[in-house]
Amino acid sequence: MKTEKTENVRNLQIALVGLIVVIVVLFIIGWIVYKPEPIVIQGSAEASEVRVSGKIAGRIQEFLVEEGQRVEQGDTLVLIDSPEIYAKLAQATAAQNAAMAQDRKAQKGARTEVIQGAYEMWQKAEVGVNIAKKSYDRVQRLFDKGVVTAQKRDEAEAQYQAAVAQSAAAKSQYDMAKNGAETEDKDAALALVNRAQGAVQEVEAYMKEIALTAPISGEVTEIFPKQGELAGTGAPIMNIVNLDDVWFSFNVREDLLKDMKKGSEITVKLPALDNREVKLQITYIKAMASFATWKATKTTGDFDLKTFEVRAKPAEPIKDLR
Repeated sequence: MKTEKTENVRNLQIALVGLIVVIVVLFIIGWIVYKPEPIVIQGSAEASEVRVSGKIAGRIQEFLVEEGQRVEQGDTLVLIDSPEIYAKLAQATAAQNAAMAQDRKAQKGARTEVIQGAYEMWQKAEVGVNIAKKSYDRVQRLFDKGVVTAQKRDEAEAQYQAAVAQSAAAKSQYDMAKNGAETEDKDAALALVNRAQGAVQEVEAYMKEIALTAPISGEVTEIFPKQGELAGTGAPIMNIVNLDDVWFSFNVREDLLKDMKKGSEITVKLPALDNREVKLQITYIKAMASFATWKATKTTGDFDLKTFEVRAKPAEPIKDLR
């Protein structure tokens, strides 16, 4: 009887242990089957890119770089052939020379020969004044004595006054020749010189666009026109990417954003580098969110969570990142 009772107790213990094992196994299976999927936030690597274009139209004469080549800031990238620019430079230079000649003439005044001729005409008119004055005085004395008529006296006086006026006019011509142009004329001539110089400087600035240089250091990613093709004003010629200025961009749901602050560090895996883990520092979190249609907070009366753009830069340079 005692043996049978002991056997029953042992069977009960075995059944209990078996039940516990089954429960544990079911729990493990349930946890494996129903465990939540890990949340993976995907992002993309981006770099600052500059599009190179010219201010003048012309044909692509020669490319000095090729796609994939590393360039430094200031390196010459492409030569553009633009005969129109050379023609405009010749026109502007000719206009500048003409304006400068006109200004020299206005500032210097008349030539020495012209000044001398004007002086001699004035002196000749002065001699005429002296002769007319003596004649008038003589006729006046005769008129006072009643020898000549008043008409003769008036004629002598008129000749004297005409000689004085002629001398004054000759003196004015001499002063104009000696002093040069009026102040307003000199200012106008100088303004024309400045205008012509500005036109030359403008064309010379466009001349620099014949040889386009790299605005930044980086790698040439794409060249658009072919050699010999016509490139219009402002048309893109090539792109340069600066791989030293790289950042990562993520779209993060608002319910996952609580642990992300500007300046904090995050760790990411890069599939392109064999899932290498690198540390990034958050530099930007967009103030305005956008809606995401792939996640709802309720099964009924759905409304969507918003997403925020988050940008992060490498805490240290990443080797071989493309």
